[in-house]
Amino acid sequence: MATKKASRRKPTRKKAAKKRVSRKTTTRKKHSVKGSLQLHQLTKAGTSIEFRIYAGNRIIGHMIIGRGSLTWYGRKRHKRKQISWSRFAQLMDEFAYGD
Repeated sequence: MATKKASRRKPTRKKAAKKRVSRKTTTRKKHSVKGSLQLHQLTKAGTSIEFRIYAGNRIIGHMIIGRGSLTWYGRKRHKRKQISWSRFAQLMDEFAYGD
């Protein structure tokens, strides 16, 4: 009688599924900000930071941040809009939280 040899197979493993790699979409920047700093002494009046805000290559405004207020000059505007920090905080709370 012939004896049958038991076949010894190694248990097969499933291959790991390949992870999908999402394509990174490149976005073009729409806005850029350039700034300058006037620093006489940090505690003195007249110390401010000025930002020039651009959309593409066009300037859309100037923002001057000082100790007492924030000032905005729109594009091609000669009049400024100046608000105090407490008013700015109130506006941002209304905008962000609907208070």
